[in-house]
Amino acid sequence: MTTAQPLLLTDEQMKAFIKDGFLILKTDFPREFHARLVEQLNAIYDSEGNPGNNILPRIRDLQRVFENPVITGALTSVLGPNYLLHTHRHGHYNSVPKPGGWHKDSYWGYSRLRNHHPWWAMIMYFPQDTPIELGPTGVMPGTQYQDGRNFVSDETQEEATANGEAGTFALIHYDIWHRSTPNLLGQPRFMLKFEFMRTEAPQAPTWNNQAASWAEAAGAEGQNDALCEEMWNWLSGRTASLAGTKSGDEAEVAALSAKLTGSDEPAALNAAYELAARGEAGVQALLNALPLEKRESRFASYGLSVAGEGAVEGLIQALGHSEEHVVNHAVFALGELKAERALPQLIELLSHSSVRVRRSVIDALGIIGGDASLIVPALIKGLQDEDTQARFTAGLALVRLGSKAAAAVPALAESLADENRYVRGHALEALRYIGTKEAHDVLMHELFNTRWCSDTTPASTF
Repeated sequence: MTTAQPLLLTDEQMKAFIKDGFLILKTDFPREFHARLVEQLNAIYDSEGNPGNNILPRIRDLQRVFENPVITGALTSVLGPNYLLHTHRHGHYNSVPKPGGWHKDSYWGYSRLRNHHPWWAMIMYFPQDTPIELGPTGVMPGTQYQDGRNFVSDETQEEATANGEAGTFALIHYDIWHRSTPNLLGQPRFMLKFEFMRTEAPQAPTWNNQAASWAEAAGAEGQNDALCEEMWNWLSGRTASLAGTKSGDEAEVAALSAKLTGSDEPAALNAAYELAARGEAGVQALLNALPLEKRESRFASYGLSVAGEGAVEGLIQALGHSEEHVVNHAVFALGELKAERALPQLIELLSHSSVRVRRSVIDALGIIGGDASLIVPALIKGLQDEDTQARFTAGLALVRLGSKAAAAVPALAESLADENRYVRGHALEALRYIGTKEAHDVLMHELFNTRWCSDTTPASTF
């Protein structure tokens, strides 16, 4: 394993990531390293097809990529030092002149409410020189916070691409809109996609932070951007930092409420964060919007997720609402607020008829943390849910609890027999993060039984 210190991002780079949702960076490997990678990729894809999740063990040099200080520094800066390399990874191959469709990657389904706070990120790595003509990944800057694709018809928004020399990579907010651009040369183009998850809420900046505030880092261009200011503060370890920082003037709250329910999604989202700063009046306006239609309710939930303690009681009351989307949005906001006093009500919802609500509760429990005697039994129940996504989300939630989840080791051992690869994979990660001797014994037994030989192929079986 490398001993090189991570090359942390600067304030300027973090500002760009928060505002645009991506950074284009480059590792410092020699060209020979990448030539060898491409040679192996071509041989494997030609003779075996796409190795899918096994691309990392199949090409052992790839592990060196994720030990490179440029990559470890970028990931540490955005996700904290204890980030998780996710079980899913994929090598994308493109040789066609037709562009791909704009999309956000799913969380194994598109029903999950997406976090604005960067709990997840992706790296898209290009092992060969990738000029524009070879079809690098394209991203639409700033779209990580919006669900709609209005930018497709907006000629003022300009696509950014990850073109560059071998070793160039895009670090992206997981939820940014992106696509493959057309490969006009028709030559093989590989993009190696790896996912990463933050395992704990920030306690302090984990990048090379010099600026005292978003305003100082962003200058005049970011002075009126409440959403970006909240992201900067959250990454600096200040949860719900905007709450109550501005006047709850009746006229201003009314104007913001109108924007919140308007058709302009970026304006509605910024209004939600502005309302979160307007004290009791702003919180009440957000709570009033929570039972509205799904779109307006979603906007309100983002504001409530940063509105501080003043929003907690109203959100707890919303957990009993008859509409699924209202309950789901309230669960999300309570999780982001790390509202420990809501734990009993959230845990009760693990028996809710809606699988979407159960998934959200499991995710929120891992984020909130707190009393392990309450949370761990609840997450063990999640490991046994009939829904696959609920089960593997429970594994990731236990990752976030770390050693406090030691009581879950026997249940995680049972999960290693699950039919789904991600339930098993997340159970293994949870055992690794729990880190007790019992957890390591189970982990090593499973890894030994499923050990992988990276040299075994259909052409060379022994």
